[in-house]
Amino acid sequence: MALPSPAAVQQLHHFAHRCRDAEETRHFYEDILGLPLYHIIQSDYVPSTGEYCPYTHFFFRLQDGSFIAFFDLGDDVLPAPSPNTPRWVNHVAFRVNTVQALEDTRARLQAHGIEVLGVTDHHIFKSIYFFDPNGIRLELAAQVADAAHMERESHSAHARLAEWTQRKQQWRQERAAGQAQAPLKPQHNDRPEYAPKSE
Repeated sequence: MALPSPAAVQQLHHFAHRCRDAEETRHFYEDILGLPLYHIIQSDYVPSTGEYCPYTHFFFRLQDGSFIAFFDLGDDVLPAPSPNTPRWVNHVAFRVNTVQALEDTRARLQAHGIEVLGVTDHHIFKSIYFFDPNGIRLELAAQVADAAHMERESHSAHARLAEWTQRKQQWRQERAAGQAQAPLKPQHNDRPEYAPKSE
């Protein structure tokens, strides 16, 4: 039996995360970042699982109609970070239109006592980084590469990932034989300016 074609995924609908307190989270996303509170769902039971877990689920709208959403479970518990993942890895990135918007937002966040890293140059876009009240790392990114540049980059993505996968398979074999202790490093360093000068 032939499977149906994959759905045409249009855009992100929402990213959802736990929060400690709905009002604390609303203040950050609406009053500081400027994302309007748009929708709330409240229930005692989880529709997908049927389990009893009272919650308030609330959504902030982005310009493209997508949302970032949160669950306040009513227990005042801060979400725990992943124990095996550095804090900078898991994050949500939002696009803004200009580098000036990054700089303006950085000033706005800092005026509210929020630590901001960047503006960081990723060559194809520039970013700032900061944490929300729930420990979620956020990124605002302004694209600087044009569509033609991104199209050219897309032609090598599969080959580069295949090369990484082949090297990782070899690394796994070496690790199983006790010959590899360190994590696998990429063969290419796209950001040499951040490497220590001794490397």
